[in-house]
Amino acid sequence: MKLDAAATDQTKTTWGADSEHGPLTDVLLVKPEHFRWLPTSSISRATLDSERSFDAELAARQHAEMVECYEAEGVRTHFLEPDPSLPYQVFARDSSTSTPEGHIVLQPSQPWRRGEYAAVVKFCLENEVPMVGMITAGSVEGGDVMIVEPGRVLIGESDARTSPSGALQLARMFEAQGWEARIQPFPSRYVHMDVIAATLGEKLMAVCTEVAPSGLLRWLRQKGVDVIDIPESEAFGLGVNAMPLGPGKVLSAAGAKTVNAEMRARGITVLDPDLSMFTAGGGGPHCLGQALRREPCR
Repeated sequence: MKLDAAATDQTKTTWGADSEHGPLTDVLLVKPEHFRWLPTSSISRATLDSERSFDAELAARQHAEMVECYEAEGVRTHFLEPDPSLPYQVFARDSSTSTPEGHIVLQPSQPWRRGEYAAVVKFCLENEVPMVGMITAGSVEGGDVMIVEPGRVLIGESDARTSPSGALQLARMFEAQGWEARIQPFPSRYVHMDVIAATLGEKLMAVCTEVAPSGLLRWLRQKGVDVIDIPESEAFGLGVNAMPLGPGKVLSAAGAKTVNAEMRARGITVLDPDLSMFTAGGGGPHCLGQALRREPCR
């Protein structure tokens, strides 16, 4: 469903991304003005059961430090309008996803997140970001969408967030652009695909092999992907969740000890601000931002 045409004026930004690891030039975020912990997932429920205390001021400082990391690397930061009725809107990954031709507006599953699509539509219209599709057949959340490499996307499906009908509709949208789309069921305890698997660079992913489906692992290895294995205990704490900024540079979180050490051992520069207020709530750096534009990998 084509909602807006791509800009033809060469002075304007060409929006979109064909990878998770090409040089990131523009990222979409939401300031945590209304963020608080809610029992939205097994991860946040475990935090609430632990009697930890949410600190809104600390969350604001941590988010600001993450924004500074982006801007220090020359990434332009863009912000959706925060809605006081949508406390989990701060996880901007989930309300849209990027393709080479522009944005697809997604539909979160939970009632307290369902309205997040509205700010995405408003932003795209106001900033001439082409919307190349909108999920209408079910639910899809951006944390379940992982571009493995140009022309190949992994779509997680579970009974908690991304529904079979929504995953199929999204797969057809990617296939219409000539892509291979793999729909992969996984245990709903892990909330989103980017809790158990994340692209870190060309032919490089972090994966919790303890819980990743065996078919997924075979598929990745058939594609020549080098897998950094992350233990389940760390994956549940968002230890896989990371946001590549470009070749050899990744935004992670201070608590992601294994993946940070493994990336540094491979010569990758790791930016790792403390994001504990957000990881305790169920999301890491990959969840907090959605690529608006990456330089093409091909």
